[in-house]
Amino acid sequence: MSRRAPWIGLATALLLLAARAAPAAPTAHADVEAPPPFDAFAEGLAAEWMRADPEGATTHQYFSGAEQDALDRRLTARDSQYGIPLRSAPRARYIERARHGLDELVRYGRADLTSVQRASAAALEWQLADAIRMAAIEDHRFVFEQFGGLQVALVNFLTQVHPIRSARDVDNYLARLAQVARVLDEGITEARSRAAKGVVPPDFILQASIEGIDRLLAPQPADNVFVSSLAERSSGLAGYAPEERAAALARAAQLVRTEIIPAYGRVRALLAEQLPRASDVAGIWRLPQGDEAYAVMLRANTTTDMTPEQIHALGLAQVARIESEMDGLLRALGKVDGTVRERYAGLEASVQPAAEPDPRPGLVAEHARILADAIERAQSLFDLQPKAAVRVLREPLFTEKTAAAHYVSPAPDGSLPGTVRIPVPGPTYEILEMRTLTYHEGVPGHHFQIALQQELTELPAFRRKRVFGTLSAFAEGWGLYAEHLVAEQGWYEGDLKGHLGQLSAELFRARRLVVDTGLHAMHWTRQQGIDYGIRPAEVERYVVMPGQACAYMVGELAILAERDKAKRALGAQFDLKQFHNWVLRTGTVPLAVLSQVIDADIAAAQPRRTIQPVGRARARSR
Repeated sequence: MSRRAPWIGLATALLLLAARAAPAAPTAHADVEAPPPFDAFAEGLAAEWMRADPEGATTHQYFSGAEQDALDRRLTARDSQYGIPLRSAPRARYIERARHGLDELVRYGRADLTSVQRASAAALEWQLADAIRMAAIEDHRFVFEQFGGLQVALVNFLTQVHPIRSARDVDNYLARLAQVARVLDEGITEARSRAAKGVVPPDFILQASIEGIDRLLAPQPADNVFVSSLAERSSGLAGYAPEERAAALARAAQLVRTEIIPAYGRVRALLAEQLPRASDVAGIWRLPQGDEAYAVMLRANTTTDMTPEQIHALGLAQVARIESEMDGLLRALGKVDGTVRERYAGLEASVQPAAEPDPRPGLVAEHARILADAIERAQSLFDLQPKAAVRVLREPLFTEKTAAAHYVSPAPDGSLPGTVRIPVPGPTYEILEMRTLTYHEGVPGHHFQIALQQELTELPAFRRKRVFGTLSAFAEGWGLYAEHLVAEQGWYEGDLKGHLGQLSAELFRARRLVVDTGLHAMHWTRQQGIDYGIRPAEVERYVVMPGQACAYMVGELAILAERDKAKRALGAQFDLKQFHNWVLRTGTVPLAVLSQVIDADIAAAQPRRTIQPVGRARARSR
């Protein structure tokens, strides 16, 4: 069924708010010396940015040869969500690079640029300004936390992102492994500095982080994830002698035993030291200038000027709409007693797999089957599709308890496909949402958006590789739009339970708007978030990542508003595949920039009307 109409008013209002956040187009300065061509300037700035971010350079494989190899051996302490250096001196240099980029960018008049360059300039201006805003409030974030803190980010980066394609990559891995203890110690120093300013995680965050470290330290060094992942990924490596591999694994185990385990022990000791003095207050409002910091984080994640109050109200309205739709489907299944939440929970309980044999391998395999089916179904909706393959893998055990399902980009050199990571910690599972989760993270969601963007040679490299940030509102908005789209297109025909799962996932994103703003602007407690229908681990995610949960539905609404705008303008000439081409070819940009690009695409697609001269018209009328 079509569910477009209830969105229009809210989505249009959201589009107007996004437009308010659009950067003003700068005018060219009269410089004595002409600036370099815009593309050369942008790529030079991006290269400078990547040289200062070894982990980002590795993730994107931004360079080649000796320069990339040297970066692949370095490890730094930085915020895993925003890429901002944790220590003050590198952070000051980070801010200076952004300011220099803005100063140079103003030299380019937008009228002199191509359409792609204008979008690039607008996105770059927004992202550089946002980098400065976010760096200014970096001290409001927790260095160590259970979801993406430094102690988690190091594991994820080294075991999932650092490439293992050759013996040299293994050597680079070991070089980085030898730096883990130093980076953790830098993080400890920074965490103590922030604690002195009153920035200490709530007690429940500290406890969850300690439990995660305990899981990491539980295996013997030779079985630690830093060693086991290397063993798995180097197995069968072409041209890698068995004795060389054995020596590398022994070296990794030695580093884990003598340096990494003690360093993680020091992190644990710090968190345990802070625990007795920590409070249970969840929101960032309790920190010095917390309200101002939250406004910056909301803007970074939604790319709009929406206030916490506006987002909270939007969430409440969407919760009411979606629960009404779910009520109708539940009644169609004969579920009439209790609240929507109670009836849905009863339905979910009725489809839980038996505990024995272990259902988790089968659940991961089912996600893979859903993904393969989605690839076939998507042919009728998309002209543009990535060449890169996509797979499903289970989330590593160390992070599985606190991780959310997520997408990992394919390696730019083709050595790794796109990957949908699925955590299945148990003992219960979200069976009804399996389909919509796979559509969001895989196809036609993040894989179509992120992998395709990497392959679009018409875009400059810094946009293809998202050098200056991931812009969650566009990226997560597309993922949620993909969920909405397939429901509109009848993919759940004959599967009311699966459709309920899709609506439940959408309801979850709407509740996020309410809970995130509730926690950080309206002084909600952790328990209030749980009582509103968000599971504890998710509430704790919002506590340590303020504003990020608001990106999803805000972005989805903006994309739906753009689609409605195109439909109204083009009428019978509107083509859904063409609209998807417009959005995907734009790549990850702030929502206001997306709106500007779609306006231009609509104008180009409209038939040109022949306007006859007034004099001739009068002559015929005589």
